[in-house]
Amino acid sequence: MSGTQSVRPRRALLIGCGIAGPVLAMFLQRIGVEAVVYEGSDKPRDDVGAFLNLAPNGIAVLETLGIAEEVSGSGTLTRNTAFLNHKGRQLGQNPAETVLLTRGRLNQALREAAVERGVPMEFGKFFESVTETDEGVSVRFRDGTTAEGDFLVGCDGIHSKTRYTVLPNAPKPAYTGVIGTAGYTHSRHGAPEDGTMRMSFCLEGFFGHQTTPGGEIYWFENYHHEREPARGEIEAVEHQEWQRRLLERHRKDHYPVPQLIEDTADGIIGYPIYDMPSLPTWHKGRVCLVGDAAHATSPHVGQGASMAMEDAIVLAKCLRDIPQVERAFAAFQDIRKDRVEKIIKEGRRTGNQKAAANGFQRALRDLVLPFFLKLGVKATEPVYSYRVDWDEEVRPAPAGRAA
Repeated sequence: MSGTQSVRPRRALLIGCGIAGPVLAMFLQRIGVEAVVYEGSDKPRDDVGAFLNLAPNGIAVLETLGIAEEVSGSGTLTRNTAFLNHKGRQLGQNPAETVLLTRGRLNQALREAAVERGVPMEFGKFFESVTETDEGVSVRFRDGTTAEGDFLVGCDGIHSKTRYTVLPNAPKPAYTGVIGTAGYTHSRHGAPEDGTMRMSFCLEGFFGHQTTPGGEIYWFENYHHEREPARGEIEAVEHQEWQRRLLERHRKDHYPVPQLIEDTADGIIGYPIYDMPSLPTWHKGRVCLVGDAAHATSPHVGQGASMAMEDAIVLAKCLRDIPQVERAFAAFQDIRKDRVEKIIKEGRRTGNQKAAANGFQRALRDLVLPFFLKLGVKATEPVYSYRVDWDEEVRPAPAGRAA
């Protein structure tokens, strides 16, 4: 393993306490880098947001950290995904196992694991600007305070202020033409607690649901909406209005789709779905982007959280094995870019296929989908089986790749 130890431990400033920030901080701690996580929110927001499936490749990263069991324990095992048409007939299935959990619970589990390992976290620190100094970087926050470190990593999501600040000409997140909604309910119409996520190609949307131990039902819905909403427009729609719209949209779909929507007493949320076009670079000087800040993918392939975790372990390896920060960032991008951009394209393609416009297209889809689902299962195998070997040494990217 290459790399030299400095007299003074290197110090990393991480912006954002979502998924990538705490995971990266724990890996940096392992290589002797002092990492501090700064979060713009005044306090943790563990009770907001929808849910996600954490895939095996993401869980493998947590296994390397030794926290897979404690994080996975916050969720529910999904043993199988079944795909149905609008009449409820099963078209196929994917037997891959994932972990179903709310984004808030995942954030909480990762944050608590990092704090337990001594990672400092500061809330109410909204990032404003970064300046490079002779010895590293200086960051200014909205409250007027500053922080100094050897380098900065933006872990602050798809609407990353870090990205806008250091790469002002970078492409903006792209609206995918899909609106997502989600809710939680208890209902006598719910499916058995059998570890199956049931996903339905409905007449005017796509609906998925799973019953967790204890009887709580997690459900989500996607529908195509051509016009890009204004910022905050969809999030401002209240529960009762979402319920009315969704019942109208799904009233002719198979049991129990409309029943689950009707039995959701409160808390339905909506959100426009974006992904991130290819950025020319993920880094500039001593600043680097990871996770959704660099390469957000739509949720249709269930890889956003896992990609952020993979970024964290790979970046830490690069900083461990390549003493020059800029060259370490270049190596990180060189290793990661092709993989994540393929997954982003697959997410966009999958989202576009969730709706059939008419009866003929639905009949054709139902006929050919079982075949394509088998191909899809094979296509996910290299995604899910991907593993980052912590002990393998990273080689620097060719000279000139650093920005």
